Amino acid sequence: MKTTPVLLACLLISGCAAQKAEPEPKPVVEVKVAQAELADVQIAVHAPATLFPREQATIASKITAPIRWLGARKGDRISAGQVLARLENRDLLAQRTEALDRARGDLAGAEAALNQAQKNFDRRAKLFEQGAIPNRELVASQTELAQAKAAHDVAKKFLGLLENPARQQELRAAAVKPEQEKIRESFLNAQIEYTEIRSPFAGTITEQYVYPGDMAKPESPIFTVMDLSVAVARAQVPEAEVGGVAIGKACSFENADRPDAKAQGRVSVVNQAVDAARRTVEVWCEISNARGTLRASEFGTLTIVTGAAPKSVVVPKEAVQFLEGTRKGFVMVVSTDKHAKKTEIEAGESFAGKVQIKSGLKAGETVIIEGGYGLPDGTEVRLFEVKKTEEKKPEEKKP
Repeated sequence: MKTTPVLLACLLISGCAAQKAEPEPKPVVEVKVAQAELADVQIAVHAPATLFPREQATIASKITAPIRWLGARKGDRISAGQVLARLENRDLLAQRTEALDRARGDLAGAEAALNQAQKNFDRRAKLFEQGAIPNRELVASQTELAQAKAAHDVAKKFLGLLENPARQQELRAAAVKPEQEKIRESFLNAQIEYTEIRSPFAGTITEQYVYPGDMAKPESPIFTVMDLSVAVARAQVPEAEVGGVAIGKACSFENADRPDAKAQGRVSVVNQAVDAARRTVEVWCEISNARGTLRASEFGTLTIVTGAAPKSVVVPKEAVQFLEGTRKGFVMVVSTDKHAKKTEIEAGESFAGKVQIKSGLKAGETVIIEGGYGLPDGTEVRLFEVKKTEEKKPEEKKP
């Protein structure tokens, strides 16, 4: 029996129809899920921040002299008033000895002049009583005695001040003689005092610029001292978000390289001026650093708590896929018939591995937290349940 072309065509068409009638199997993706739940959320402002010391000083010499001795090195902890360095001062000490000798000589001369003026006055007073001299000679003798007494008092006070380096201001005020040498002497003790470099406060030496034998100069620093017992995190908060920030609010600093370690503190400064270029407000957060774990110039994030949002919808952080640079994004919600549905959301605060959902999601909905990246909308899924592993109890030792 021959197959006609018509019959052959029918057979081919029926065969193709049979092949098309077979449905292609749809993939089922296994995913890990979690439930959106309600939780109380703290509202906070976040901004990049850098740590600074509470106090910082760059210490330099007030005079030019060689460094004879260093009492501290880079990294040392120091106390307030501690001597950090001594400069060469033997020439100044010699000059002070010479000035003291000269002041003692001046005082001795003033005492001799005073004694002589007193004797002259006493003698002329007797002669005046006897009527042997006129009144004007007695008055002249009184004037000479007063001048000698004043000169003696100045010489005595000046010597006392030279011998007491602690009274520098009085010493400068006592330089009443017009001679340049006398004025120079009044500063000798001050110069000698400047040869001891002291710390203005307790802290740590973070920089050392010189060593013994180097020349100390007023324009060249010797040390940088920082007081890091209290660290200050300084941040630039966007102008639009600074409204709830106030002095005394709780704040925390999180190092960018150590996100597991947060340091708690309080807001100490909220600047009253807005940075015109960045439209930000500078905020300081003071953090106790008694253990010394925080270091100057550390970079991280400053978080300032400004309020609370009770009974907010939250999901695990892994469930949210953010649009870059925004608080908006989407989550993959699992429907009742086990299909993934892409749902747009607006996020709020992030905390403890969770994200607050402001809109787009309700409590109780199931979201994909693993296996949802790049998953097409409408894909059938199979839920993967993570079984909790029971902790093994330590075996009891038999007696």
